[in-house]
Amino acid sequence: MSSIFKPLSFHSLLGNHQHLAGVGARDALDARLIESAGFDFVWASSFCISAANCVPDASILSMTQFLDAARRMKESVTIPVLFDADTGYGGENNVEYATQRICEAGLSGLCIEDKNFPKQTSLLPGASHSLVSVEEFSRKIKAAVASRSSRDFLVMARTEALIAGMGESEALDRSYAYQDAGAEALLIHSKSESPDEILSFVDAWKGHIPLAIVPTSYPTLTEDRVEELKKIKFVIYGNQAVRAAIKGTQTALNEIRRARGAHTLNGQLAEMPTVFALQGERRKETKTLLAEQ
Repeated sequence: MSSIFKPLSFHSLLGNHQHLAGVGARDALDARLIESAGFDFVWASSFCISAANCVPDASILSMTQFLDAARRMKESVTIPVLFDADTGYGGENNVEYATQRICEAGLSGLCIEDKNFPKQTSLLPGASHSLVSVEEFSRKIKAAVASRSSRDFLVMARTEALIAGMGESEALDRSYAYQDAGAEALLIHSKSESPDEILSFVDAWKGHIPLAIVPTSYPTLTEDRVEELKKIKFVIYGNQAVRAAIKGTQTALNEIRRARGAHTLNGQLAEMPTVFALQGERRKETKTLLAEQ
């Protein structure tokens, strides 16, 4: 398969960085803000895109809806976009089809997780998390690797074994199997409020592919510590951008209602030149204008 798009390669970026930091986005505006802030990549997050559509992150939106949002992100930035493909939208054939479409869209990689379809979002209190068999998920990884249009396209596997309460041993066994199936990076997820569970896994990991983490519930694990650990090469701030947007918008709207006007917002709003820059009116000045806010 050929593509007119030439996405940036995570493999080449990793050769020049101790680790890569990315942020979850819901749309092109988020993506451009993420790039302007100096992050290495955009995480086209199923959680954030679902939130933007006011539906649960529970396999409700279609692959096409997620991909349309991610394509607009890619068209708005020059940094790589990593596509959060959830469970792969079904079986091996679904993964094959999805991978082909994601490559055609010019994205730089995908991440698939080993939950059953339909999934429930990982950090939802009281949610039930069931995982597919190691054999079934390994076949999905092989399908993604075989279907990509270029070896530069990253295939990341994500295990939810710790989220499902299955323990470190199960998480390691699954991760080694996914590596053997062809995954080029491994996202290990945890809902623990302490980083200890992740740190223990990292210490035990003897695989040759790099690790990715999402330090949402354990924010005390900083990038400085990640660099010391060396095995973690991807840090994904999965939902902070959409949460900040919700909080900031709520604050501004509540103040307008309280004051019966916008006259008291006092610096809570971006200046219009910043908006114009983000829209591309003055693209070269975007970083300068954002830095002044």
